[in-house]
Amino acid sequence: MEEQTTVLIVGAGPAGLATAACLTQLSIPYVIIEREDCSASLWRSRAYDRLKLHLAKEFCELPHMSYPVDAPTYIPKDQFVKYIDNYIERFDIRPKYHTAIKSCTYDKSTKRWFSKAHGMKTSVVIKYTSRYLIVASGENSEGNIPVISGLHGFVGEVIHSSRYKSGSTYSGKNVLVVGCGNSGMEIAYDLASYGAKTSIVIRSPVHVVTKEIIRLGMTLVQHTPVNVVDDLVVRLSDCVFGDLSKHGVVRPKLGPLLIKEKTGRSAVIDVGTIGLIKNGTIKVLGNISQIKGNIVEFEGKKESTFDVIVFATGYKSTANTWLKNSESMLNNDGLPRKEFPNHWKGANGHYCAGLAKRGLAGIAMDAKNIANDILSSYHT
Repeated sequence: MEEQTTVLIVGAGPAGLATAACLTQLSIPYVIIEREDCSASLWRSRAYDRLKLHLAKEFCELPHMSYPVDAPTYIPKDQFVKYIDNYIERFDIRPKYHTAIKSCTYDKSTKRWFSKAHGMKTSVVIKYTSRYLIVASGENSEGNIPVISGLHGFVGEVIHSSRYKSGSTYSGKNVLVVGCGNSGMEIAYDLASYGAKTSIVIRSPVHVVTKEIIRLGMTLVQHTPVNVVDDLVVRLSDCVFGDLSKHGVVRPKLGPLLIKEKTGRSAVIDVGTIGLIKNGTIKVLGNISQIKGNIVEFEGKKESTFDVIVFATGYKSTANTWLKNSESMLNNDGLPRKEFPNHWKGANGHYCAGLAKRGLAGIAMDAKNIANDILSSYHT
């Protein structure tokens, strides 16, 4: 089976959908394919129950469509999924689901991208020919679990945060959360709230803020130097949380907004976890040295027994497993070589959307840039 299109979009998460909407606004034809059976599968199938957007809604809109006026400031998961569904309907986006990309190669003689995909229900091989290729398969394509000596021999349950739903399953159990980003901290809080005996591995320095503080910071930084805003954010956080280093939570030297700008790493927005760490309900532990049966050994030879380990250790891109001729744009980790904000464009009509670790605001920016750039050469 063969199909020709002007633009092929790989991935129907928020990045792919946002790009499709922007192309629609410019009357540029495209095909969008998705290996899962739905759009935004990370939000529908791989997110824990209590999840809300960590940032205020004004920083989380996709292009050309705002949230309803009565939407809460911090959008719950289910309402975000409804927003996605309404977005698809408004822009008449029709992803081809159950279509797994296998290879994409650029042909210099024809100046076209040749892509092969597999119909997961029909086993039919589909060949796409396109002038432009957009990688929107996501930086969260596959869960990442670090290599730890003895992990495969752990006698309890090991899951990635993408499979975690609720702490109600783990009441009374000894649970170790590995990872101190927003997901790890919130999962630890959820577990403790349901009566799990919860510990968390905090392996690196991290900023902790409230949602109100980070909202203020993100608003001010649009008009004020980032170092000035960072200083204010840190001072306000100190007033709220005090010195957290004595509880095992150390602040980085760079400010939270500057770290986000340089690395894409977000500050942790506290949902109540810090209070439980302070009162001892949640224990903070250091790096894992090795695992022996159900015993986890930490640096300094400290040992504890656990029934469950939840890895909130992030995700990785899988674009390099199927994409050829990507050297101009993606590195060995399947992420952009160029720094933000110039990361989205490669050579030969090759683009990426949503791979810069800039959240939904970054996705919106990528989608608009890509669509406008395609328009500039579409009619030539």
